[in-house]
Amino acid sequence: MVDTKTNFEIRPFETLGAANHGWLNAHHHFSFGNYHDAARMNWGAIRVWNDDVIAPQSGFPPHPHADMEIITYVRTGAITHKDSLGNEGRTAAGDVQVMSAGNGIRHAEYNLENEATTLFQIWIMPNRTGGEPSWGAKPFPKNDRSGAWQILASGFDEDNDALPIRTDARVLGATIKAGDSLEYAIGTNRHAYMVPATGAIEIDGHRAQARDGVAIGEGVITITAIEDAEIVLVDSR
Repeated sequence: MVDTKTNFEIRPFETLGAANHGWLNAHHHFSFGNYHDAARMNWGAIRVWNDDVIAPQSGFPPHPHADMEIITYVRTGAITHKDSLGNEGRTAAGDVQVMSAGNGIRHAEYNLENEATTLFQIWIMPNRTGGEPSWGAKPFPKNDRSGAWQILASGFDEDNDALPIRTDARVLGATIKAGDSLEYAIGTNRHAYMVPATGAIEIDGHRAQARDGVAIGEGVITITAIEDAEIVLVDSR
C-alpha cells in the first residue's frame, strides 16, 4: 500500500524479496543479492534491511565489506561475530552489534546455538568513505524501552548511551503493550523505516503485521499496538 500524498508505504512481508539457502532463510526489504526491485533500492541512506533466519550451527563464513554501517538486531537466539581486527563477541536476543566497515574489514557471523537465530541486518550508507573499521556490541534490556523509544545506535554525539555509527541516522527500539500508543516525529527531509519484529500495529490507521516494512516520510506518526509489539525503527537523512 502506497500513499503518495504522505510519502507512506507498507511493504507486506510476503512481498519482500526472498532467498532460502537451507542454512539461511532471508527476506529482503530492499534490493539485495539476486533480488532487484528498482522501487526498493534504498530509503534515504538506508540501503539494506534483511530479515534473516539462520539455522543452528551455521552462519556466514568470512567475507569483506567496505564503506557501510552494518547494524545487527538479534530477535531470537544469538549471533557470534569474528573479524579481521581480532574482535570476537556473542550478541543475544534484544541486543545490538554495529560494524563500521570503513576502508575494509573481513568478518564472519555464526549461529553457534542449538536453535535458530533470527535477526534484522540493517545497512546504512556512511556520511563519508574510508576511515579505520570498527566493531562494537551492547546489551539493551527490553524493559528499558517499554512504552518508550530507546536509541540503540546513533551518529549523533549527544546519544552517548547508543552504539556509535558514522552516518546521520539513529536506530531505535521500543516495545508497546496491546492498546497502547507511541508517537515519533520524523524531521524535514528525513526518512524513517520501521519493522515490527513481533505483533501487529497501526500507524495512523494503517495496519502492519509482524515483519512488514513501513517506509515513512517527514511528519509525526502515531503507532498503536494491536498486539504486544516489539518495534525497530531507523531514522536517516
